[in-house]
Amino acid sequence: MRRTKILAAALAVAALATGPALADRFDDGQSITYYNALNGKVVGFVPIAMGFDLTEGWLAGMQRQADALGYTIVVRDPNWNTEAGIQALGSLIAEKPDLLIVHNNDMHSYNRMVKKALDEGITVLQVNQKVTTNGDAFVGADWYEIGVQDAKAVVKACGEGSGKSGKVAFIQGVPTSPGSAIVLQGAEDVFAEHPEIKVVANQAADWDATKAHAITSTILKQHEDLCGIVGFWDGQDVGTAAAIREAGKTGEVFLVTSGGGQRAAACDNIANGNFSTYVSYDVEGQARDLNSAIKILLQNKPETPAGKPFALYTPLKVFDKSTMRPDSCWTVDELKQFGG
Repeated sequence: MRRTKILAAALAVAALATGPALADRFDDGQSITYYNALNGKVVGFVPIAMGFDLTEGWLAGMQRQADALGYTIVVRDPNWNTEAGIQALGSLIAEKPDLLIVHNNDMHSYNRMVKKALDEGITVLQVNQKVTTNGDAFVGADWYEIGVQDAKAVVKACGEGSGKSGKVAFIQGVPTSPGSAIVLQGAEDVFAEHPEIKVVANQAADWDATKAHAITSTILKQHEDLCGIVGFWDGQDVGTAAAIREAGKTGEVFLVTSGGGQRAAACDNIANGNFSTYVSYDVEGQARDLNSAIKILLQNKPETPAGKPFALYTPLKVFDKSTMRPDSCWTVDELKQFGG
């Protein structure tokens, strides 16, 4: 009952925020229908967790559009806890939002809940990591292509003609997540074409910078001539970079990583030499694509659950110190002010 009252109050505020009555504005034949399809709707959002650059960036971009168009975003934060995420999804499904946005931990944990939402007629949009079941739409990274770009950067630094050992290490995140398993496949497929590249270590740090630091320190002691490391997320790889720095090998060991492209996490770490090359899946662009997908799905509710799923894969930005530009990265404040 309390949730129902909160939603009702939120909807009332959203309705007031839309300005002059729609009946009073010019209609070009679609504009009134467009605004009516969005005004007053409820969008549920269950991220892996709030409080880090990806989810804060997405929400900042989405909230700006929601405020402008008069719909409500209801966030349930499980704070990295999968069981809490399942409960959050269950409570939102019971409340029947017009659209449910799911940020998955891995390819399996939320699969049953995504199916349940679809079976109950709720439109589902998955962001950045998807389960094995398609929703009505997906917005996010092409993880395989990220792995390809990671590996190409390492081949350029450590491959034929580089004069280096060709020894490379993988430091994965959570092995069952798309951002780890699929990235690994993309990188391995590139390395298979370059026999001079030798993968001497492949370990998982579970997205934990402290674990990444410990793993990297051990690998560097075992392989003093290590040439490169493929990292799987910037938040984890600050630990990788710290271990390289402590070993006195910054600039000697090539570190490629990926992430959402937030300025402090990406551009600052390229500028200070922590990261050699960065593959950005551009949260600013993803926020824009999320907003586009929201508008499409609220205007055209799928007739059957996931009957015609569509995807908006994020164009990647690959840069190093020599190619980084002022607009290569973003901040949450910029997204709050200007949107995606």
